[in-house]
This record gives sequence, C-alpha cells and structure tokens, in this order.
Amino acid sequence: MLARRVQHLKSTGAFEFLAKAAALEKQGKDIIHLEIGQPDFDTPINIKEAGIKAIKDGYTKYTDGQGLPKLREVIAEHVSKTRGIKVEPDEVVITQGASPIIFFVILALIEEGDEVLYPNPGFFTYEPVTILADGIPVPIHLIEEKCFTMDVDEIRRKISNRTKLVIINSPHNPTGGMLSPEDLKEIANIVRKRNCLVLSDEVYSEMVYDGEFHSIASCPDMKDKTIIVDSFSKTYAMTGWRLGYGVMRKDLADKVAALQINSNSCVTGFIQIAGIEAIRGSQEEVRARCKIFKKRRDLIIDGLNKIKGIKCVKPKGAFYAFANHKELDINSRELAEHLLNEAGVACLPGTVFGEFGEGYVRFTYANSEENIERALKRIEQAIAKLARA
Repeated sequence: MLARRVQHLKSTGAFEFLAKAAALEKQGKDIIHLEIGQPDFDTPINIKEAGIKAIKDGYTKYTDGQGLPKLREVIAEHVSKTRGIKVEPDEVVITQGASPIIFFVILALIEEGDEVLYPNPGFFTYEPVTILADGIPVPIHLIEEKCFTMDVDEIRRKISNRTKLVIINSPHNPTGGMLSPEDLKEIANIVRKRNCLVLSDEVYSEMVYDGEFHSIASCPDMKDKTIIVDSFSKTYAMTGWRLGYGVMRKDLADKVAALQINSNSCVTGFIQIAGIEAIRGSQEEVRARCKIFKKRRDLIIDGLNKIKGIKCVKPKGAFYAFANHKELDINSRELAEHLLNEAGVACLPGTVFGEFGEGYVRFTYANSEENIERALKRIEQAIAKLARA
C-alpha cells in the first residue's frame, strides 16, 4: 500500500511526450524535437576539459555535502557581483541541478496548512512538492494579456497569514515572460510585511533578449528573505551534468544541506570542478548562443503568428514559445498528440504546467533554424488538416 503523501505524484508530461516521440522515431518516423527544455548546443569544450582533468586529478571521492568549498566561494562571488548583494560561501548549497533546491526548500519550510503562492502555468515541480509537504498550493494565474507576468494585485489578494513561501520565476518557464523591476519592487513590498520568504527561480537569468535581468534579492532588505535558485544546465548546456545551486540565509542553508546529505550524500566532485570553470572561464560562447536563441525566437514567433488559429506572445527570455490555440476546437493535450502523430513535431500541452495552461502548447526553440522552419511548415499543414476534419 502506497503512502498517502506520494499518491498524487506522477511522471512529468515533458518526459511522457519525449518517450512518445522516441517510440515514433524507433518506428522510423522523422521527429522534430521542440518539447524538451534542453539546449541543442554541446557543453563548451573548456568546461568538458576541466571535468576530464578533474577526474584525472582524483576528484572521484565523496565531497562536502553542501558542496566543494571552492565552488561555493566562486558562486558566492558570482551572485554577489550579478545581484549586487553580499553572499557568503556558507549561504550556498550545491545540488544535482536546480530542482533539488526547490524540493528541499519546500520540505524545510512548509508544514501542514502552510500556503505556497506559485505561478500557474509554471514549472511542474512547484505544486506537487508543496502537496508532498502537506502545504496548500495557491496558484497565481499568469495572463497572456499581461505578457505572462505575475499579477501583483492577485498576489496581494491571495497572500495571507498562512502564506509561508512565494515562488517567482523570471524569465519564466513555460511562457518566457519576465517580471519588471517595478513588479519585483511591488512583490518585495508585499513580502517584507509578511512572515514569509520568496523562492526566486532564476535558472534562465542569462537568457534575456529584451531588457535586462533583475533579481528580487537585489531589492532593499530582501536578501535574507529570498532563496535564489540557479543552475548550470541552461546557461552552459550542462543539463546531463546535473549541477545547480541555491543561495539562502545560513540557517536555512544548513537544513537544505542536511536534506541533500540524507538523500544524495553529495554532488560529484569532478562535475563541481567543471562548474568552477563554467563561471570563471570565458563567457563569450554563452553570449554568442544567447544571440542565436534570440534569432530563433523571432523566427518561431513570427512563424507561429502566421498560422491560422494560433497566436503567440513574443517572450522576453528563456527559450520557449507558449502558443495560444484557443480558436481551435481541441484541447492542449489533443493538439500536442495531433502535432506529434500527424506532423512529427514534438511539443508539450500547456496543462503539463498547470490548469491555467489549457488552450496553449509549448514549443522550445532550442533547435536549429532549419528544424524550426521545417516544424512551422508541418504545424501549419497539420492545423489546416484539423480545420478540414
């Protein structure tokens, strides 16, 4: 008999559709992958070489459960510089990607009946982990007409004495929306008056195409009320390396590190050494790839908006297009299935990211311009076929 706490858990829709696409490929079908949030670029060579050298140098043993001190020092310096706050190494926790930080922070903070405000549609971990911790997930509806920013007025209405955590994500997955400096200041003003913290998911902070990235941790008196979540996965094309980190006040960091130790022991040593090179090495390749993503963004958004029955807001960051298909007489899962089976284009239904994702499908433009152009033609043909059915 399964424990009650896990009965609501299920595999994510992202990997479900990846598996379906892989099954079709095994049957010989040509699939264009626009479903998984994974850069199509390879990890930069200097990072790979640093990891290989670290293996040869013997970084193959257990490491400090909170993370190698030298990597925590580098991250503390990096976050201090990029967010304009003073971060100490003992306020940094290294984990296998960003998701464990979200998981551990919620477990460390949330008790039965505590409320967690989170963006919906949003990253699929926020809601189920809140439920796992016996908390109450309170969705903040991201609205297309507001370019998928979090509605500060809705946060103000829904926050309560039971609110323990407010989750924000900017640039945002799955919409690519961004919170403005004014939005962040308003949210900070709300949170300062409450006995709650902010978890700021900043995984896409280096993928901004319009405007500049801003962190709520940079707002006055918000450093100790903010948990910064970041990762090497997207910025450095290191998804399979599984390396991320959180920055938070020391008492919380101690407990998050303890959860890390009791679940995974530690993060692989040679991977952490590669992470040092990622941050300290040349960032030219990162900047060049960001320009390529921006070009791909313009290509896919312009193309989607030319397809009858589809409209798509231009995202300011990340690498996702969250396309509105409400004019079509079909739900988001059915459309994603149709595009996969009929067009050979793998995407994700908006409902993978929450109930307010209905009426949308998410495409990632972490693929070549050639493949994006091919996909757009196939999508147009498949949707035209729907209209004739």
